[in-house]
Amino acid sequence: LVATVASFVTPFMGSSVNIALPVMGRHFDLTAEILSWVNTAYLLAAGMFLLPMGKLADIYGRKKVFLVGTVVYTISSGLIALSDTAFFLLLFRIVQGAGSAMIFGTGLAILTSVYGPGERGRALGITIAAVYTGLSCGPVLGGWMTEALGWQSIFWVNIPLGLLIIVCVLWKLHGEWKGAEGERFDYLGALVFMIALPLLIYGLSKTPTPQGMWLAAAGLLGIALFVAWEAAARAPLIQVRLFRHNIVFAMSNLAALLNYSALFAVTYLMSLYLQYIRGFEPRHAGLILVAQPVMMAVFSPFTGKMSDRVEPRIVSSAGMLCITISLVLLSGLNADTHLAFVIGSLLFLGTGMALFSSPNTNAIMSSVDHHLLGVAAATVSTMRLIGQMLSMATATLIITWYVGRQAITPETHDALLKSTRISFRIFAVLCLIGVFASLARGKMRDAGRVSSTGRQESP
Repeated sequence: LVATVASFVTPFMGSSVNIALPVMGRHFDLTAEILSWVNTAYLLAAGMFLLPMGKLADIYGRKKVFLVGTVVYTISSGLIALSDTAFFLLLFRIVQGAGSAMIFGTGLAILTSVYGPGERGRALGITIAAVYTGLSCGPVLGGWMTEALGWQSIFWVNIPLGLLIIVCVLWKLHGEWKGAEGERFDYLGALVFMIALPLLIYGLSKTPTPQGMWLAAAGLLGIALFVAWEAAARAPLIQVRLFRHNIVFAMSNLAALLNYSALFAVTYLMSLYLQYIRGFEPRHAGLILVAQPVMMAVFSPFTGKMSDRVEPRIVSSAGMLCITISLVLLSGLNADTHLAFVIGSLLFLGTGMALFSSPNTNAIMSSVDHHLLGVAAATVSTMRLIGQMLSMATATLIITWYVGRQAITPETHDALLKSTRISFRIFAVLCLIGVFASLARGKMRDAGRVSSTGRQESP
């Protein structure tokens, strides 16, 4: 119950924010570039804190970190709603992202600790269905609340949901889960990672300017140094040996990275397309966008359960191929594309995501030793967040290239439409590569697990 409610809250807020972005942009008079940072600032903070918080949870207790993260997330939601300037809006979005890192860096590990291999796919499918239910409710309820109650309401609603999670944890979630009690925390590795990631993402958003290219290069160098340090560290934040010795773990994470790099900005771009180019009100745009997450919510429990019996690479690879086809279809959008085509493409996209996500997550979490569940959960969540940031950075870069650093007006609609189509084409290519990465992982049931020493174990 705790994992499912927590899995609902942040996607609900995220999809609601996507619908409210045009209204927030007008309220704060934001340029197209700054508007994209309402999402990116949150994702960047979550990505920065996820690995460190996952490791701290393994050392001091996953439930403790989960609870603190829920408190931080709930308080910051109220502070965002009270923000009266763009500076405070972005600042508290960063705090909210840090809180969400504590939630997602631990929730999946707790769930995987409780359920064994025979039930894990079904349990993961239920929580992933909660993610997609949040994504489904966000556009509809978020669009309605934005129009009727103002954009602040989509953040106020997080407070009672957060309080419900806190009460459930304190009242019903007994015991504690630790996978690395007594280990030292890698402060230097955490510092390098938390500096390198913002440099990379901010630099990518500023390319092709010289400053952006230098920042992105510095970020890449920092990530390389982080990987080298972690490979030699006695108590690393991330087990590099998992990527070296476990083909299922490595290729499944690569597939997840490519998937989220291609998909996260789709809702953002479609929200801009429907509200700016097609002229829909937020509630109407939300009703159209709900087509994708509804399919994900409906089918994820079934595909998660299916992956307990069928090789995950088969199911998830088929899903990635469906996503690729959907993105190719969406890359042909124009100002008068029939709504049936738009909705049909989103329905097919959602079906592909349902086929991919639960089996891929099951493959990752089932491929490692029990003591590495916290690290594995933090790793897959980091892949997701880095992918989401790269997706937003790509969309921001292309929109800035064609629209410029100015507010979106009717005069820039043609440029916005062109940047949307180009973004979808790039994302389709990434997903096509992801199909091959997903197939290359091999058979999970023959792969065994990787222990804390890095040695392959029998299934």
